[in-house]
Amino acid sequence: MIVPINLENNLAVKYDVVIDSLPQLTFNRKVAIITNTTVSALHLERLKSKINADELYVVTILDGEEYKTLATVESILNELFEYKLDRKSLLIALGGGVIGDITGFTASLYQRGIDFVQVPTTLLAQVDASVGGKTGVNNAYGKNLIGAFYQPKAVYIDTNFLKTLPKREFSAGIAEIIKMAVMFDRDYFDFLFYAEFSKKEDLEKAIERSVELKAEVVNLDEKEAGVRAVLNYGHTFGHVVENETAYKTYLHGEAVAIGIMMANALSVELELMTQDEMDLVTEFLKKHHLPTEYKIKDIDSFYNKFFLDKKSANNRLKFILAKGIGTHVVRDDIEEKLLKKVLLDFSNKEV
Repeated sequence: MIVPINLENNLAVKYDVVIDSLPQLTFNRKVAIITNTTVSALHLERLKSKINADELYVVTILDGEEYKTLATVESILNELFEYKLDRKSLLIALGGGVIGDITGFTASLYQRGIDFVQVPTTLLAQVDASVGGKTGVNNAYGKNLIGAFYQPKAVYIDTNFLKTLPKREFSAGIAEIIKMAVMFDRDYFDFLFYAEFSKKEDLEKAIERSVELKAEVVNLDEKEAGVRAVLNYGHTFGHVVENETAYKTYLHGEAVAIGIMMANALSVELELMTQDEMDLVTEFLKKHHLPTEYKIKDIDSFYNKFFLDKKSANNRLKFILAKGIGTHVVRDDIEEKLLKKVLLDFSNKEV
Protein backbone atom coordinates (compact mmCIF):
# COMPACT_ATOMS: atom_id res chain seq x y z
CA MET A 1 0.00 0.00 0.00
CA ILE A 2 1.18 3.53 -0.74
CA VAL A 3 0.11 6.80 0.90
CA PRO A 4 1.07 9.80 -1.27
CA ILE A 5 2.41 13.05 0.16
CA ASN A 6 1.60 16.01 -2.09
CA LEU A 7 1.96 19.36 -0.37
CA GLU A 8 -0.57 21.82 -1.77
CA ASN A 9 1.54 24.85 -0.89
CA ASN A 10 4.83 23.35 -2.04
CA LEU A 11 4.55 21.90 -5.54
CA ALA A 12 8.17 20.73 -5.47
CA VAL A 13 7.45 18.23 -2.69
CA LYS A 14 5.93 14.91 -3.64
CA TYR A 15 6.89 11.56 -2.17
CA ASP A 16 5.39 8.23 -1.18
CA VAL A 17 5.08 6.46 2.14
CA VAL A 18 5.43 2.81 1.19
CA ILE A 19 3.93 0.33 3.68
CA ASP A 20 5.30 -3.04 2.63
CA SER A 21 8.38 -5.25 2.85
CA LEU A 22 11.53 -3.23 2.27
CA PRO A 23 12.27 -3.28 -1.50
CA GLN A 24 15.59 -3.24 -3.32
CA LEU A 25 16.82 0.37 -3.47
CA THR A 26 19.16 1.62 -6.18
CA PHE A 27 20.92 4.98 -5.92
CA ASN A 28 23.39 6.23 -8.53
CA ARG A 29 25.24 8.35 -5.99
CA LYS A 30 27.02 8.21 -2.64
CA VAL A 31 24.84 7.08 0.25
CA ALA A 32 25.37 7.28 4.01
CA ILE A 33 23.20 5.34 6.45
CA ILE A 34 22.69 7.11 9.79
CA THR A 35 21.79 4.74 12.62
CA ASN A 36 22.53 4.02 16.28
CA THR A 37 24.34 1.25 18.13
CA THR A 38 21.16 -0.67 19.02
CA VAL A 39 19.51 -0.58 15.60
CA SER A 40 22.79 -1.25 13.84
CA ALA A 41 23.18 -4.60 15.57
CA LEU A 42 19.62 -5.62 14.68
CA HIS A 43 18.93 -4.28 11.19
CA LEU A 44 21.95 -2.71 9.48
CA GLU A 45 23.02 -5.78 7.50
CA ARG A 46 19.50 -6.32 6.18
CA LEU A 47 19.27 -2.72 4.97
CA LYS A 48 22.74 -2.86 3.40
CA SER A 49 21.71 -5.99 1.49
CA LYS A 50 18.83 -4.01 -0.05
CA ILE A 51 20.94 -1.06 -1.26
CA ASN A 52 22.81 -0.63 -4.51
CA ALA A 53 24.83 2.60 -4.48
CA ASP A 54 27.97 4.08 -6.02
CA GLU A 55 29.50 4.22 -2.54
CA LEU A 56 27.89 3.21 0.77
CA TYR A 57 28.94 4.50 4.20
CA VAL A 58 27.58 4.05 7.72
CA VAL A 59 27.55 6.62 10.54
CA THR A 60 26.65 5.14 13.93
CA ILE A 61 25.76 7.28 16.95
CA LEU A 62 24.90 6.37 20.53
CA ASP A 63 21.33 5.33 21.32
CA GLY A 64 19.11 7.62 23.37
CA GLU A 65 17.14 10.87 23.42
CA GLU A 66 19.96 12.49 25.40
CA TYR A 67 22.14 12.30 22.27
CA LYS A 68 19.64 14.26 20.16
CA THR A 69 21.82 17.37 20.27
CA LEU A 70 23.70 19.82 18.09
CA ALA A 71 26.92 18.14 19.18
CA THR A 72 25.74 14.85 17.66
CA VAL A 73 24.72 16.62 14.44
CA GLU A 74 28.18 18.19 14.21
CA SER A 75 29.85 14.82 14.70
CA ILE A 76 27.75 13.33 11.87
CA LEU A 77 28.54 16.27 9.58
CA ASN A 78 32.24 15.79 10.23
CA GLU A 79 32.04 12.13 9.18
CA LEU A 80 30.12 13.05 6.03
CA PHE A 81 32.85 15.52 5.09
CA GLU A 82 35.47 12.85 5.72
CA TYR A 83 33.59 10.57 3.30
CA LYS A 84 33.52 13.43 0.76
CA LEU A 85 29.78 13.35 0.23
CA ASP A 86 28.60 15.97 -2.26
CA ARG A 87 25.36 17.84 -2.95
CA LYS A 88 23.97 14.90 -4.92
CA SER A 89 24.56 12.42 -2.10
CA LEU A 90 21.82 10.82 0.00
CA LEU A 91 21.33 10.06 3.69
CA ILE A 92 19.20 7.16 4.93
CA ALA A 93 17.75 7.31 8.45
CA LEU A 94 17.62 3.79 9.90
CA GLY A 95 16.08 3.90 13.36
CA GLY A 96 13.37 5.48 15.45
CA GLY A 97 12.22 9.06 15.85
CA VAL A 98 15.52 10.34 17.23
CA ILE A 99 17.50 9.00 14.26
CA GLY A 100 14.89 10.29 11.80
CA ASP A 101 14.89 13.78 13.33
CA ILE A 102 18.69 14.00 13.50
CA THR A 103 19.21 12.62 9.99
CA GLY A 104 16.66 14.96 8.44
CA PHE A 105 18.15 17.96 10.23
CA THR A 106 21.69 16.96 9.20
CA ALA A 107 20.51 16.54 5.59
CA SER A 108 19.02 20.04 5.67
CA LEU A 109 22.38 21.47 6.75
CA TYR A 110 24.95 19.53 4.73
CA GLN A 111 26.07 21.80 1.88
CA ARG A 112 22.79 23.69 2.32
CA GLY A 113 20.66 20.61 1.81
CA ILE A 114 20.91 17.09 0.42
CA ASP A 115 18.31 14.35 -0.02
CA PHE A 116 17.36 11.86 2.66
CA VAL A 117 15.13 8.81 3.00
CA GLN A 118 13.38 7.47 6.09
CA VAL A 119 13.48 3.76 7.04
CA PRO A 120 11.75 3.84 10.46
CA THR A 121 12.26 0.86 12.76
CA THR A 122 9.94 1.77 15.66
CA LEU A 123 6.16 1.98 15.70
CA LEU A 124 6.29 5.59 16.85
CA ALA A 125 8.49 6.57 13.94
CA GLN A 126 6.43 4.57 11.44
CA VAL A 127 3.09 6.17 12.37
CA ASP A 128 4.30 9.67 13.15
CA ALA A 129 7.90 10.88 13.29
CA SER A 130 9.00 9.69 9.83
CA VAL A 131 6.13 11.40 8.00
CA GLY A 132 5.80 15.14 7.44
CA GLY A 133 9.31 16.57 7.42
CA LYS A 134 9.76 17.80 10.99
CA THR A 135 13.44 17.54 11.89
CA GLY A 136 15.51 18.85 14.76
CA VAL A 137 17.30 18.40 18.05
CA ASN A 138 16.77 19.21 21.71
CA ASN A 139 18.59 21.66 23.97
CA ALA A 140 18.50 22.72 27.62
CA TYR A 141 15.38 24.80 27.02
CA GLY A 142 13.20 22.07 25.56
CA LYS A 143 12.47 19.48 22.91
CA ASN A 144 12.94 20.08 19.17
CA LEU A 145 13.49 23.81 19.64
CA ILE A 146 16.28 23.75 17.06
CA GLY A 147 15.30 22.33 13.68
CA ALA A 148 13.82 22.70 10.24
CA PHE A 149 10.91 21.56 8.11
CA TYR A 150 12.71 19.35 5.61
CA GLN A 151 10.86 16.64 3.70
CA PRO A 152 12.32 13.21 2.89
CA LYS A 153 12.37 11.81 -0.65
CA ALA A 154 10.58 8.64 0.48
CA VAL A 155 9.50 6.72 3.58
CA TYR A 156 9.68 2.91 3.69
CA ILE A 157 7.57 1.36 6.46
CA ASP A 158 8.24 -2.34 6.97
CA THR A 159 6.48 -3.92 9.97
CA ASN A 160 9.09 -6.70 10.02
CA PHE A 161 11.39 -4.24 11.79
CA LEU A 162 8.94 -4.20 14.70
CA LYS A 163 9.53 -7.88 15.51
CA THR A 164 12.66 -6.94 17.48
CA LEU A 165 11.06 -3.90 19.16
CA PRO A 166 10.79 -4.11 22.97
CA LYS A 167 7.21 -4.12 24.26
CA ARG A 168 7.73 -0.77 25.99
CA GLU A 169 8.86 0.86 22.72
CA PHE A 170 5.90 -0.67 20.89
CA SER A 171 3.46 0.75 23.45
CA ALA A 172 5.09 4.16 23.09
CA GLY A 173 4.14 4.11 19.41
CA ILE A 174 0.55 3.31 20.25
CA ALA A 175 0.35 6.63 22.12
CA GLU A 176 0.92 8.46 18.82
CA ILE A 177 -1.69 6.29 17.09
CA ILE A 178 -4.34 7.08 19.69
CA LYS A 179 -3.46 10.78 19.37
CA MET A 180 -4.56 10.70 15.73
CA ALA A 181 -7.78 8.85 16.51
CA VAL A 182 -8.86 11.12 19.36
CA MET A 183 -8.16 14.23 17.31
CA PHE A 184 -9.68 13.21 13.98
CA ASP A 185 -11.59 9.93 13.75
CA ARG A 186 -13.97 8.31 16.25
CA ASP A 187 -14.45 5.23 14.05
CA TYR A 188 -10.69 4.75 13.97
CA PHE A 189 -10.60 5.04 17.78
CA ASP A 190 -13.27 2.35 18.08
CA PHE A 191 -11.29 0.08 15.74
CA LEU A 192 -8.10 0.63 17.71
CA PHE A 193 -9.79 -0.04 21.03
CA TYR A 194 -10.50 -3.64 20.02
CA ALA A 195 -7.60 -4.18 17.59
CA GLU A 196 -5.08 -6.93 18.20
CA PHE A 197 -1.73 -5.43 17.28
CA SER A 198 -0.11 -8.86 17.33
CA LYS A 199 -2.03 -9.55 14.11
CA LYS A 200 -0.26 -8.22 11.00
CA GLU A 201 -3.56 -7.21 9.39
CA ASP A 202 -4.70 -5.08 12.35
CA LEU A 203 -1.23 -3.57 12.78
CA GLU A 204 -0.87 -2.56 9.12
CA LYS A 205 -4.42 -1.16 9.09
CA ALA A 206 -3.63 0.94 12.17
CA ILE A 207 -0.39 2.22 10.64
CA GLU A 208 -2.00 2.96 7.29
CA ARG A 209 -4.87 4.99 8.78
CA SER A 210 -2.54 6.94 11.06
CA VAL A 211 -0.27 7.80 8.11
CA GLU A 212 -3.30 8.73 5.97
CA LEU A 213 -4.55 11.13 8.63
CA LYS A 214 -1.13 12.69 9.10
CA ALA A 215 -0.66 13.00 5.34
CA GLU A 216 -4.00 14.82 5.02
CA VAL A 217 -2.93 17.31 7.69
CA VAL A 218 0.62 17.82 6.38
CA ASN A 219 -0.62 18.23 2.80
CA LEU A 220 -2.75 21.15 3.98
CA ASP A 221 -0.29 22.71 6.40
CA GLU A 222 3.35 21.73 5.94
CA LYS A 223 4.85 24.26 8.36
CA GLU A 224 2.31 24.20 11.17
CA ALA A 225 0.65 27.53 10.46
CA GLY A 226 -2.78 26.09 11.19
CA VAL A 227 -4.28 22.61 11.42
CA ARG A 228 -0.94 20.79 11.72
CA ALA A 229 -0.61 22.16 15.24
CA VAL A 230 -3.40 19.75 16.18
CA LEU A 231 -0.87 16.91 15.87
CA ASN A 232 0.67 18.26 19.08
CA TYR A 233 -2.22 16.95 21.20
CA GLY A 234 -0.62 15.73 24.42
CA HIS A 235 2.77 17.13 23.44
CA THR A 236 2.56 20.55 25.11
CA PHE A 237 2.30 18.84 28.50
CA GLY A 238 4.41 15.85 27.47
CA HIS A 239 7.40 17.92 26.38
CA VAL A 240 7.52 19.54 29.82
CA VAL A 241 7.46 16.10 31.43
CA GLU A 242 10.37 15.03 29.22
CA ASN A 243 12.32 18.19 30.00
CA GLU A 244 11.75 17.86 33.75
CA THR A 245 13.00 14.26 33.69
CA ALA A 246 16.02 15.04 31.45
CA TYR A 247 14.67 12.77 28.69
CA LYS A 248 15.76 9.71 30.70
CA THR A 249 12.68 8.55 32.63
CA TYR A 250 10.09 8.29 29.86
CA LEU A 251 10.12 7.33 26.21
CA HIS A 252 8.62 10.05 24.02
CA GLY A 253 5.36 8.14 23.53
CA GLU A 254 5.08 7.57 27.28
CA ALA A 255 5.45 11.29 27.93
CA VAL A 256 2.81 11.95 25.26
CA ALA A 257 0.47 9.54 27.07
CA ILE A 258 0.91 11.53 30.27
CA GLY A 259 0.39 14.72 28.26
CA ILE A 260 -2.84 13.30 26.82
CA MET A 261 -4.06 12.65 30.35
CA MET A 262 -3.29 16.24 31.38
CA ALA A 263 -4.87 17.69 28.23
CA ASN A 264 -7.98 15.56 28.74
CA ALA A 265 -8.24 16.69 32.37
CA LEU A 266 -8.23 20.27 31.06
CA SER A 267 -10.88 19.35 28.47
CA VAL A 268 -13.10 17.96 31.22
CA GLU A 269 -12.66 21.18 33.26
CA LEU A 270 -13.70 23.16 30.17
CA GLU A 271 -16.64 20.80 29.55
CA LEU A 272 -15.28 19.90 26.11
CA MET A 273 -15.06 16.23 27.07
CA THR A 274 -17.14 14.16 29.45
CA GLN A 275 -15.59 12.21 32.29
CA ASP A 276 -16.78 8.99 30.60
CA GLU A 277 -14.93 9.94 27.40
CA MET A 278 -11.79 10.72 29.37
CA ASP A 279 -12.09 7.39 31.20
CA LEU A 280 -12.37 5.56 27.87
CA VAL A 281 -9.13 7.11 26.62
CA THR A 282 -7.49 6.35 29.97
CA GLU A 283 -8.61 2.72 29.72
CA PHE A 284 -7.06 2.46 26.25
CA LEU A 285 -3.73 3.87 27.45
CA LYS A 286 -3.64 1.53 30.45
CA LYS A 287 -4.56 -1.43 28.25
CA HIS A 288 -1.30 -0.86 26.40
CA HIS A 289 0.75 -0.31 29.56
CA LEU A 290 1.25 3.41 29.02
CA PRO A 291 1.72 5.72 32.03
CA THR A 292 -1.33 7.78 32.97
CA GLU A 293 -0.03 9.53 36.08
CA TYR A 294 2.76 11.97 36.86
CA LYS A 295 3.52 13.86 40.05
CA ILE A 296 4.30 17.53 39.40
CA LYS A 297 6.72 18.76 42.02
CA ASP A 298 6.63 22.50 41.28
CA ILE A 299 3.48 23.86 39.60
CA ASP A 300 4.95 27.29 38.82
CA SER A 301 8.04 25.78 37.21
CA PHE A 302 5.94 23.37 35.14
CA TYR A 303 3.63 26.19 34.06
CA ASN A 304 6.47 28.52 33.05
CA LYS A 305 7.95 25.87 30.77
CA PHE A 306 4.80 26.08 28.62
CA PHE A 307 6.04 29.41 27.29
CA LEU A 308 8.89 27.63 25.49
CA ASP A 309 6.35 25.65 23.46
CA LYS A 310 6.72 26.38 19.74
CA LYS A 311 2.97 26.88 19.24
CA SER A 312 2.79 29.72 21.75
CA ALA A 313 3.26 33.32 20.67
CA ASN A 314 3.01 36.78 22.22
CA ASN A 315 2.90 35.21 25.69
CA ARG A 316 -0.35 33.40 24.80
CA LEU A 317 -0.30 29.69 25.48
CA LYS A 318 -1.94 27.52 22.83
CA PHE A 319 -3.45 24.18 23.81
CA ILE A 320 -4.70 21.40 21.54
CA LEU A 321 -7.66 19.79 23.25
CA ALA A 322 -10.02 16.92 22.56
CA LYS A 323 -13.61 17.87 21.96
CA GLY A 324 -15.14 14.52 22.76
CA ILE A 325 -13.42 11.70 20.88
CA GLY A 326 -12.80 12.25 17.20
CA THR A 327 -12.79 16.05 17.08
CA HIS A 328 -10.58 18.79 18.46
CA VAL A 329 -10.35 22.43 19.38
CA VAL A 330 -7.42 24.84 19.68
CA ARG A 331 -7.57 27.27 22.60
CA ASP A 332 -5.30 30.18 23.49
CA ASP A 333 -7.56 31.73 26.12
CA ILE A 334 -7.07 29.36 29.06
CA GLU A 335 -6.79 31.30 32.29
CA GLU A 336 -3.68 30.69 34.36
CA LYS A 337 -5.83 29.93 37.41
CA LEU A 338 -7.73 27.14 35.66
CA LEU A 339 -4.60 25.65 34.15
CA LYS A 340 -2.86 25.60 37.51
CA LYS A 341 -5.94 23.93 39.03
CA VAL A 342 -5.41 21.02 36.62
CA LEU A 343 -1.70 20.95 37.37
CA LEU A 344 -2.46 20.95 41.10
CA ASP A 345 -4.51 17.78 40.68
CA PHE A 346 -1.45 16.08 39.23
CA SER A 347 0.86 17.49 41.90
CA ASN A 348 -1.30 15.84 44.55
CA LYS A 349 -1.11 12.39 42.96
CA GLU A 350 1.13 9.69 44.35
CA VAL A 351 2.95 7.85 41.56
